Amino acid sequence: MSSETPQKPTLRIVEGDGSSQTASAVVKNEPAVLTVCPLCFGTGVEVVAGKGARPCTCRGQDSRRLFLDAARIPRRYANCSLDNFKSEPNSAQHNALQYARFLVADYPYIDRGLLLMGPAGVGKTHLAVAILRGLLNKGVPCLFYESGSLLKRIQDSYNPISKASETGVLSPVYEAEVLVLDELGATIPTDWVRDTLYQIINTRYNDKKLTIFTTNFLDERPNGPSAETADEVETPRRAGGKAGFDRRPRMITTPTLEERIGVPLRSRLYEMCNKVEMAGEDYRKRFEKP
Repeated sequence: MSSETPQKPTLRIVEGDGSSQTASAVVKNEPAVLTVCPLCFGTGVEVVAGKGARPCTCRGQDSRRLFLDAARIPRRYANCSLDNFKSEPNSAQHNALQYARFLVADYPYIDRGLLLMGPAGVGKTHLAVAILRGLLNKGVPCLFYESGSLLKRIQDSYNPISKASETGVLSPVYEAEVLVLDELGATIPTDWVRDTLYQIINTRYNDKKLTIFTTNFLDERPNGPSAETADEVETPRRAGGKAGFDRRPRMITTPTLEERIGVPLRSRLYEMCNKVEMAGEDYRKRFEKP
């Protein structure tokens, strides 16, 4: 058996043409080809003549990739962007798009988020995710949560066999530089729901964290009470009539956002966000089969 010490592999840095962010590193006696950044040589710190050291741009690209993975953007909205948000000129959607573009362009010099209000299918979630993606491209850590899913995860953490804890669920929500809380008010407003939402939103309010909300509920009831057809219910018949089931309209009243989340929370949203109302047809109806 040979007693010779094996020769250690050496790196040879291949200079680039200046236009590339990376150059090849060839390892002698090894078939693999490594990549080493020619600006920081793998240290993550770039030295700029006359200006000193700064984080290398290669690490910024890695950070943006990690932030995107951690943002929890649903697969259905993975390709949403400001550029593919469709709106007609002078429409409510176009106005909302301008607010979104302004927020992304001027961040971090923005001290108020957005409260996107309107009926289902007008593009609120698309626009909220598009804002997140625009900020993620700038290297801003963001987080997306549908409010009902977040509340369910918190409830699940109370289970003794759960591997998650309430603190583990809520810490990223508190600490995210920008949070999208989708479908605010969608969950039936029990005392626990309101208390938990208050804890989440009030913490971000006190820490001056930027938050974007979407909700189907408005500050005023649209045209008062509305009617819809209920399921068949048994109703009394006139004397001599045959007992049976009738279909009759059931009058329902659409609650306001304040009624869904409570007065204290609605008050905080006035200071935390610019309210943007979006109107229009439900775009999902285009997929309805004839």
